[in-house]
Amino acid sequence: MLVSEAFGADPYDGGLCVFRSKRRDRVKKSGLGKAISYTLNHWEGLTRFIDDGRIEIDSNTVERSIKPIGLGKKNYLFAGSEGGAETWAILASLINTAKLNDIDPRHYLTNVLERIVSGRTKINRLHMLLPWNWKAERDGSEAKLAA
Repeated sequence: MLVSEAFGADPYDGGLCVFRSKRRDRVKKSGLGKAISYTLNHWEGLTRFIDDGRIEIDSNTVERSIKPIGLGKKNYLFAGSEGGAETWAILASLINTAKLNDIDPRHYLTNVLERIVSGRTKINRLHMLLPWNWKAERDGSEAKLAA
């Protein structure tokens, strides 16, 4: 059976009709009933990609980016102390912000820690070591070397 035969001329609107009719036929507390209710409640968002070609049909990019957070959640419970948890939160924020700014986190943290320990960056200039400022400074230095 073709999709157009099952749902009518427009498979998306036809699919909505099929979901609505099945919803009446099923017990709302069943797994299928809950799935249909979820789909109907989110129908506009689930079909928005049809009208706007800029929207991706899936969210794999986002899911891949947050997967390490989900995998680490249980490990983060064992930070040892409130101070350890706060340190881990700061470190995780710096690492992920570096990634978002297309910076290798290992290179970034190595350079930043070296600059702090050596005293090359004074305490009143620590804001310059934030990933976006660090990258701008690095890119500026590379441009000067290239010229």
